[in-house]
Amino acid sequence: MTTQFYFDELPTYKSVVLEPAPIIHSDFWNHPVLDLFPAPVVEVIAQKALLFTTPSCFGENYDPDFAPQPTSASELPELHIWTLKFVVSVLEIWAGKRQPAQLSRWCHQKIYQELIRNVGSQKEVGRVRALHQSEPLDGICESTVTVRYGGRLRSLVVRFEGIDKRWLCTALTLL
Repeated sequence: MTTQFYFDELPTYKSVVLEPAPIIHSDFWNHPVLDLFPAPVVEVIAQKALLFTTPSCFGENYDPDFAPQPTSASELPELHIWTLKFVVSVLEIWAGKRQPAQLSRWCHQKIYQELIRNVGSQKEVGRVRALHQSEPLDGICESTVTVRYGGRLRSLVVRFEGIDKRWLCTALTLL
């Protein structure tokens, strides 16, 4: 607010309070005289999906100093090739052609126990036909793999989480 004093005929003073006119930003910056002063640029930073901060723990309690640490996908191996290798290894384990201990590092303890229970449960090694992946959050991958067993098609659902700088399988289901 600005107060302005001015003379009115003789030496009597009047005070007038001037209110600033409302400025509509779109009209203000499009004024032809103000071409020398470009409109302020608001920099919008593209946000990446937040890193999944609570890894699957299946009810286990951890000391906070030794709890699993989530890892961003940028710090992990290339996902597509890694998933195919993992799935082929799982299919060979289920057919009894590979030892489950070879995948113990990349499976959660609960998933590894299920893998051991299912050793030799299939008569033949399934053949991978298609792989569909999605990354709902940074450091998480959900994959669906179409597998052919003889004349039958089945789906294998796998979930990986980036934990401690490696992909860790936290869900594995053959449908």
